[in-house]
Amino acid sequence: MTERLWAPWRMEYIQGGADTDGCIFCDKAASTDDDANLIVRRGERAYVLMNLFPYSNGHLMVAPYRHVAAPGDLEEAERAELWALLDTALGVLGEVMAPHGFNAGINIGRVAGAGVEDHLHLHVVPRWNGDTNFMPVLADVKVMPEHLTRTAAKLRDAWADRRA
Repeated sequence: MTERLWAPWRMEYIQGGADTDGCIFCDKAASTDDDANLIVRRGERAYVLMNLFPYSNGHLMVAPYRHVAAPGDLEEAERAELWALLDTALGVLGEVMAPHGFNAGINIGRVAGAGVEDHLHLHVVPRWNGDTNFMPVLADVKVMPEHLTRTAAKLRDAWADRRA
């Protein structure tokens, strides 16, 4: 029997990504529809959203509202809030998803893997023992056990009582 995995959001990425007019981070931040944009937390200078094309379940991004390309372009208050949101994201993901570890980082420049080069954003990727299974190696497929909107709702709920 042949197993089939259904991940419909991946086709947009495979075929070249979302509409590239404008800046996805500026557009999502300007919208008031946090559910549709998978925004799980808004701060004063930065916000947290689900990655539409995640490496693993719970893959978050933390971005400043202001359109800046590099860490050196951030104002001190933006830098502090990005770090505070990253710290809280780790706690929320730990509470909701119980990962065994995390990858957290910034891709600066296309050669470094930045899909959006001109708007700085941090990636927060929950990791579990054994999550680097054969699927990505043999079929360039990642298995996502939970839909993005469900994960976003769980993270919003867990974040509600936290400061950052």
